[in-house]
Amino acid sequence: MDSTNPSSIFAEYTKIIGQFKLPGINMGAVLEMRRKDIEALARANTTAFAGMQSLGQKQAEILRTTLTELQSVVTRLSTSGAQPAKAGEVVQSALHKALGDMQELANTAYRAQSDSLAVITKRAAEHVEELKTLLQPSK
Repeated sequence: MDSTNPSSIFAEYTKIIGQFKLPGINMGAVLEMRRKDIEALARANTTAFAGMQSLGQKQAEILRTTLTELQSVVTRLSTSGAQPAKAGEVVQSALHKALGDMQELANTAYRAQSDSLAVITKRAAEHVEELKTLLQPSK
């Protein structure tokens, strides 16, 4: 069984559930609910993974930019013999930029978590509605 493929996971689950017959319970509906649950979890995982990739890429971009700027500043300071006041301004500017970058990373992580949670929350609401329908007495 391929443990990362939702279809494969569901096929295994169907095989297990299909062995049991319970009077008054629509096993097809139960299986359909489980399939939707597995798909929702797979989407949530995919969303979370994409968010983490985005976060990693942003961190690498920030590191690359910071190192490039640092190299430029060191080169300028060493060739120009800059005054200490000028160096203080450069450090202050770098700190402000670093704080802005940290905020952007926090926002990226928040969006990734929020998107993943939205997928699971939506499926949970659907699941409740499906259970209500399934548990209603047959007419």
